[in-house]
Amino acid sequence: MNATPRWLDPEQQAAWDSFIRMQEKLIGRLARRVQADSRMSPSDYIVLAKLTEAGGRMRFMDLTKLVEWEKSRMSHQVARMAKRGLVRKEDCPDDGRGAFVVATPAGREAIEEAAPVHVEHVRRLFVEALTQEELDTLARISDRVLAHLETQPD
Repeated sequence: MNATPRWLDPEQQAAWDSFIRMQEKLIGRLARRVQADSRMSPSDYIVLAKLTEAGGRMRFMDLTKLVEWEKSRMSHQVARMAKRGLVRKEDCPDDGRGAFVVATPAGREAIEEAAPVHVEHVRRLFVEALTQEELDTLARISDRVLAHLETQPD
């Protein structure tokens, strides 16, 4: 017995559609800019940004969870980045099965060059479109949705 779907009402659908269109357009534009400005893929950028924010070294699984990727996707991404000298993997002495992902000097240099340009695009495309009150409201809404997601099954 299938339950009747709980369709979104027109206002809910409009809010959802607007959110998705905004998010996809914004992320798409930022991704293209990162690629053009730094010759890094958006995936390279997010891995290096999260690694350097954490001091340049993270457990592989912690990084995977932080960026909300599947283990196999992170494994392939780290392998590609390691071939280009942006990161390296190190064995974890506490856990024979675990590993660390470490930003190399070349990786640190790449993110240090890309980040200022990226933040200017974020400012131009996102921050400048909103008032400070709207940014505060958006942050509260985002935090509320994130907290709600933590209570829901995947």
